[in-house]
Amino acid sequence: MTAYVKNIAAMLIFGSVGIFVRAIPLTSSEIVASRTILGSIFLCVILTLRKKKPEWKKVKESLGMVAVTGIVMGLNWLFLFEAYQYTLVSVATLLYYFAPVFVLFLSPFLLGENLTRPKLMGIVAAVVGMALVNGIQIQGAGSGKGVLYGILSAVFYAGVILLNKLTPDVPVVEKTLVQLLTAGAVMGAYAVFTHKGDFHMPQGWELLMLLIVGIVHTGIAYLLYISSISELPGQTVALCSYIDPLSALLFSAVFLQEHLTALQMGGAALILGGSAFGELYQKKEKL
Repeated sequence: MTAYVKNIAAMLIFGSVGIFVRAIPLTSSEIVASRTILGSIFLCVILTLRKKKPEWKKVKESLGMVAVTGIVMGLNWLFLFEAYQYTLVSVATLLYYFAPVFVLFLSPFLLGENLTRPKLMGIVAAVVGMALVNGIQIQGAGSGKGVLYGILSAVFYAGVILLNKLTPDVPVVEKTLVQLLTAGAVMGAYAVFTHKGDFHMPQGWELLMLLIVGIVHTGIAYLLYISSISELPGQTVALCSYIDPLSALLFSAVFLQEHLTALQMGGAALILGGSAFGELYQKKEKL
């Protein structure tokens, strides 16, 4: 499986998570804490079943950076869900997906990647498309605290991408496991600290949805995602990340009957077109 295929598959899985989360009667922080724990268990099983011996030596050599990345991952989710509490979901999502813009401009300094004109044009088109997809302007919408949390979630999301690029030699499964464990510790502590009343344990269908979110949307998806971003340029990862919110809109339209407006369809076209232009135009220039 190529890095591009793995990244796109991960984005599509991430985009469908909202459908499953709706069926889980837990708070956002509890769902995130649960998904990291379940994802960690899944990766432990993968390490146990595969014939190859875990390469913990390489993990130990970069343990500090890998653990920091996991904490940043947890903070990314924390601030995103906090933004949902203080402002409109569409505004929080729009702010969250400014992360690729941060990656785009920081990658030349941190990763030594060139900032090409096609990629710049592609990211601008994608940002405009995201604004149309959300159908709302940031100005005047939501509280200042919600906007701040949304921006912080974007900063930490960009941090996850960039920090993973700095540890390309660490085995993917082992690295993902350590990151999920550290993210789980952060989110678990937050969930316990902020919880009010009795804890509710999902049963039956609700439990199945939680297991899918933990195993498929966390264990499998992050395995694909972290593996792909270790092999792809940071700017390419930034552009492809817009597949996540676009697929979320499409999945909600199909499974939840939340139909797209003409304005949202135009935005979706800009997201896909901008991402494709940034990649394909550059490749054409190299031929």
